[in-house]
Parts: sequence; structure tokens; C-alpha cells
Amino acid sequence: MALKKIKHERQRLADIVYDQLLEAIQSGAISSEERLVQEKLAEEMQISRTPVREALLRLEQDGILTSSSRGGFSIHRMTNSEVKELYQARAAIEGQAVRILAVANDPGKNKDLRETIEREENISSSSVRAYFEANRKIHRRMVELTDNRYLIEMFDNIWNRGVSYNLFAVIEKIDLSASFGDHIRLVEAIETGNPTFAMDAIIDHITHGLELQIEALEVKD
Repeated sequence: MALKKIKHERQRLADIVYDQLLEAIQSGAISSEERLVQEKLAEEMQISRTPVREALLRLEQDGILTSSSRGGFSIHRMTNSEVKELYQARAAIEGQAVRILAVANDPGKNKDLRETIEREENISSSSVRAYFEANRKIHRRMVELTDNRYLIEMFDNIWNRGVSYNLFAVIEKIDLSASFGDHIRLVEAIETGNPTFAMDAIIDHITHGLELQIEALEVKD
């Protein structure tokens, strides 16, 4: 069997480019109106086009970018239907996570989750990004505590895909604080040791988050 040698260095560089582009999209440094062209990005980063191309294609595969009719890529604008599908996927992933935590009902993990919620909800900024990031950290910690690497991987994929709808939604006109406050109730549901009750609690919480997102998108339209 003749196989070509794998170039680890190029793969690592493509991952770095991916992370940098994703961070720029999340922070708003790359706007929804911008067109991403691999030649220009490679020149700006002072690297070859190959790792840039790989990163752009991965971002497209992850549903964050879409091929532009003018060439290059642009940030994908999600439809209401896509947002609903994304939240349904979140409910499945996070529902399983709280089920695992409720069955275990580990006092140490429950305490860890409470402390994460208290720390992340005590934000000093009222910006969209601050709320989005605090909410992501709370929900990711909940999944991390299951010690299930595949749930974490799926969680990250879903949340990264959700970057685009936050850029297009007029979230400033929506009461973001309404998405906070229920997180401690999720811990209380887990602490009952009843997996069905805990799953119902997270699904209700995610459904409420979906309603806020749809409202924000409709304000934009």
C-alpha cells in the first residue's frame, strides 16, 4: 500500500487559521458584509494560500461560511427554519448531558456547575458578545461535566454554527437578561436525580432561548 506522508505542520497551520477566522467572526472583526478571499487573507497573514483554503472550506462545512457568487466566502445567514433545527439539535445534545448528570447526581459536579453559573452571569458588560459568551460557557461546562468527549465535540459544532445568526439578529433590542436566571433551576433539576425531570427542564430552557432568537431575527426583518 503506497500512502503519501502526512504533513503535520500544514494541518496545524490550517487549524490556527480556522481558529483565528472563527474568533474574528465571533467578535465582529469580520462583518457580515465582508467577502473572504483566500489570496487576500493569505497575504494579510503572511502565509501560503493552502492552509487558508483548508480553513475556509472547513468553516463552510461547519455552516459558518457560504460560497459567494462573486467568489470567495461570506458569513452564512441562517433562516428561521435553520435556527429551529439548530436549537432542536441543542436540545438533543444538552438533554442527554443533563440526563447523565442527573443519574450521577454528583455533589462535586453540581457544585462546579453552580459556581460556573454564578461566575459567568456576573458580567460587567451588557454587549451581545458578552451575553453570548457567558451563556456558551455555562452550557459547555454542563456538557463537559459529563466527561463524554463526543457530546462536547457535537456541542462545539452546534454552537459554532450558531455564530452567524447572532451577527444578523438585532439582539440589542431584545432583553438578553431574560435568557439568564433559569440556569440555577437547571442545577436544581439535576439535583433531584430524576433524569426525565432534568431533561424537561433543559428542553424548556432551550425552547425559551429559541423564542428570543426568532424574535431578534424578526426584528431585523
